[in-house]
Amino acid sequence: MLQLPLVVTAQVDLLLVLVSLLAFWTRLSHLNYPNAVVFDEVYYGQFVSLYMKRVFFIDDSGPPLGHMILASGAYLGGFDGNFVWNRIGAEYPSTVNVWSLRLLPALCGALCVPLVYLLTLELKFSHLSALGAAVLLLLENSLIVQSRFMLLESVLIFFVLLAFFSYLRFHNAPSSWLILSGVSCGAAVGVKYMGLFSYLLLLVVASLHTWKLIGDKTISHMNVCVQSVHRVLCLVVVPVLLYVFWFYVHLSFLNRSGPHDQLMSSAFQASLQGGLSRITRGQPLEVAYGSQVTLRSSVSQPIPCWLHSHKVNYPISHDVAAPMSPHTQEVSGYIDFNVSMPAQNLWRVDISNREAESEVWKTILSEVRLIHVNTSAVLKLSGVSLPDWGFRQLEVVADKLFKAHSSSLEWTVEEHRYGTSQEQKEREAELHSPTHIDVDRKISFWAKFVELQWKMLTVKQEESEHKYSSSPLEWITMETNIAYWLHSSTNAQIHLIGNPVSWGVANLSLLAYQLLAVVYLLRRRRGLKDVPDGVWDQFVCLGCVCVGGWLVNFVPFLLMDKTLFLYHYLPALCYLYLLSPALLEHAHTHLLSTLSSRALCVGALAVLLSIFLTYRTFCPLTYGSPELSAHQLQGLKWRDTWDILYRRR
Repeated sequence: MLQLPLVVTAQVDLLLVLVSLLAFWTRLSHLNYPNAVVFDEVYYGQFVSLYMKRVFFIDDSGPPLGHMILASGAYLGGFDGNFVWNRIGAEYPSTVNVWSLRLLPALCGALCVPLVYLLTLELKFSHLSALGAAVLLLLENSLIVQSRFMLLESVLIFFVLLAFFSYLRFHNAPSSWLILSGVSCGAAVGVKYMGLFSYLLLLVVASLHTWKLIGDKTISHMNVCVQSVHRVLCLVVVPVLLYVFWFYVHLSFLNRSGPHDQLMSSAFQASLQGGLSRITRGQPLEVAYGSQVTLRSSVSQPIPCWLHSHKVNYPISHDVAAPMSPHTQEVSGYIDFNVSMPAQNLWRVDISNREAESEVWKTILSEVRLIHVNTSAVLKLSGVSLPDWGFRQLEVVADKLFKAHSSSLEWTVEEHRYGTSQEQKEREAELHSPTHIDVDRKISFWAKFVELQWKMLTVKQEESEHKYSSSPLEWITMETNIAYWLHSSTNAQIHLIGNPVSWGVANLSLLAYQLLAVVYLLRRRRGLKDVPDGVWDQFVCLGCVCVGGWLVNFVPFLLMDKTLFLYHYLPALCYLYLLSPALLEHAHTHLLSTLSSRALCVGALAVLLSIFLTYRTFCPLTYGSPELSAHQLQGLKWRDTWDILYRRR
C-alpha cells in the first residue's frame, strides 16, 4: 500500500547553483547588444545563411557541427538567410533575431562555469577549489566576450570540458557516463579540429587507466575484457561514428549548388541541385565515337580548368619542349600539311578509375588519362600559368616522367552531346541540344565524404595578414588584443581582452606545477616520498589533465603556418584556470605549515578580490557599455601593445 505522506529528499549544492546563475547572467544578459555584426560573426554568418538556403559550401577551418549548431540557433529565431554579411559593424535589420543567433554559444559559455566546478570535484579536490576554478572562469573577460557572440570557441570548450568531466565521473564511479564522454569527444572534434588534441589527451588518460585495470589481479579475465571493449566502443567507435554522422547530415541537408562547387569533382557537382546537374541533365552516360564533350581537369586547383585551345600561335616555331616547363613536351594544334603526321595526332584514352576492363567511358563518373601514342607521354596541367601571349591560361603539357596517382593527369567529361543523324546539319543541331536519357549519376555518401575530407585538408583559403593577428608566444602574456566592435559615432566598443590578474595567476600556476613536479620526481627517485601515494596519484592526474590540456591546445599553434588570433588560446587557458585552485589546495594541505597556510589563504583572498575588481574595470570593453570617455579609455590601456580605439571630442 502507498504510504502517505510522500516525502522527497534532495541534496542541492548551493555553491554550484550560485555560480551557474551568475554564469548565465554574465553571458546571456543584453545578448542582443550590440545590434550589429561583431568581428568573426561576419565569417560564420555567411555559412549560417548558406545553411538556411541549403546551399553547399566548404569551410577548411573545421568540420560542420559548429556551423550546424549556429544554424540551429538562427533557425529557432526564424532567420531566413537573407542578410548580407559583408562588413563588421553592419546593423542587423529588425527582421533578424540577434538574440537567437547568439543564444547557443552563450549557453555553452555559461555551462562551462559549472562544468569546471564539477570537473574539479572529479579530480578529487575540495568544493572550495571547485569554487575557485569556477570563479576564475566566471570573471574571465575574454571568455565572456567570446561566449556572447555567434562564434565557436565557447562551444568547443563546453564539449571538451564535458568530455573530461563525464570520463572522470565514470572512472571514479563506473556507470553510464562513459558514453556521454564519447559523444562529447565526437562533438568537440566535430566543432573544430583543435578538439582533436584534447580528444587524444583523453584517450591517453583512458589508456593509462585501462592498462592499470589490466594489471589488477583482483578482477577476472572476462571482466577485464568486457571493460576494455566497453572503453574502446565508447571512446573510439562512438566518436568516429559521430564524426561521420555530422558529415552525413551536412551533405544530406546542403543539396543545392553553391559558391564552392567548383572545388569539387564533376561527379560531386552533378549530385547537387542546380549548377552542373542542371547543365548535364539528360546527357548520354556513355562516351562513344562521335561524342562531343568538354573535358575538365580533376585537379581544380587553384581554379577549375577545362581543356581548350586558342586561335593563336606559340611565340617560337613548333618545338618539343613546353614553353614554361621545358622538362615536359609542348602540346599544340600544330599541323604541317606537307608532312604526314598521323602518329602525332593519336591519343589513347585510359580510364584510370574503372573497376573492370569491360567498363566503358562514362560522363561525370569516369576519370581518364590521355596518353600520346607516339611518345607515351600523358596530357596534364603543369601548374604554371602562361605569359600574356597565352592569356594567363594554365599550361597544358605532355609528361613522360609522371607520378602514377597524380590528379593533374586525369580528366572528366562534364558536358556531353551525341548526334545520330547522318546529315551534317541535323547532326550539328543534335549536338547543340540535350539527348534526354534518364541516367542516375549520383555518387555514394562515402565517395562524397572522402572527397570532402580531402578537399578540407588540402584546399586552403588565401591567407592574408590581419591587423589583429598575433603569434602564440604573445598570448601567454597577453601582448595583444582584438577590437571586436566599435560604435559608429561614440566611444562604445568591445574588445577581446582577458583579465590580466587571472592571466598572471594562470601563468604562475603553470610554472609552479612544473617546478614542483621536478622536485617531487627527483626526491622520489632518491627514495624520499614527500606525500602519500594517493596524493601523488592525485597530483599526477591533475598534471595530465591540466598541464597536458594546456600543452596540446597551445603547442600545435607554434607549428601552424596560418593567421592566428588571441581567441585561439582560450581553450588552453581554461585548463590553467582548472589547475590554479587545485594546486593551491595541494600546497595548503600537504606542503605548508599552519602559519604559512594562513598567509596563503589571505593572499588567495586578496588575489580573488583583485580579479573581481579587474573584471569590473574592463566590463565596459567586455559588454560595450557604459560608454567611456577618451581619457577613461586611455586608462584601460594597461599595455602599450594594446590597441584601444577612441574618438576625441
